[in-house]
Amino acid sequence: MAKGILGKKIGMTQIFEADGRLIPVTVVEAGPCVVVQNKTEETDGYNAVQLGFGEIKEKHMTRPMKGHFDKAGVTPVKFVKELRLSAPSEYTVGQQITADIFAAGELIDATGISRGKGFAGTIKRHNFARGPMKHGSKSHREPGSMGPMHSGPGGRVIKGKKLPGRMGNAQVTVQRLTVAKVDVERNLILVKGSIPGAAGSFVVIKETRA
Repeated sequence: MAKGILGKKIGMTQIFEADGRLIPVTVVEAGPCVVVQNKTEETDGYNAVQLGFGEIKEKHMTRPMKGHFDKAGVTPVKFVKELRLSAPSEYTVGQQITADIFAAGELIDATGISRGKGFAGTIKRHNFARGPMKHGSKSHREPGSMGPMHSGPGGRVIKGKKLPGRMGNAQVTVQRLTVAKVDVERNLILVKGSIPGAAGSFVVIKETRA
């Protein structure tokens, strides 16, 4: 992975391509980001660069984070994320990274926190089929048998079985999305298709892996 940037999802809109086709795009306010820390194989056991994005008031910071920013000599930021890079030495602490590191036509991977949908049953969460709707069925939307490991007492539910539970609100990465347009003056990146997360949520955009 050679490059990446942090940003905030603004929302979705649509643009026209040169041939007149209308395409849906997600608008991301990408940067400016600041390099907070460089991590190397020698000192930390792996190579990475720590980026920060978004304004935050000092009263909303914890003391450890304030000390971390003071040590780096950078303005405190709200969203901090590490990106694994093969050559973090290309970045220096305090360096500003803007949307111009990407160009139209490049392939990217976008990571965000998906929308939370609360507690959901198996039909909504895992696309199960419902049971018979006749009177007396009593299993219209139930998940069905738990499937014990063996007959007799002591059977257990297999770990990872698809059951009701919390849906959404999880980290999701969509790979190989195409950059439709980059507006350097307004720090905007327009990405073809959708990106996980609600409008206003933070996202990570990285160069896609081959």
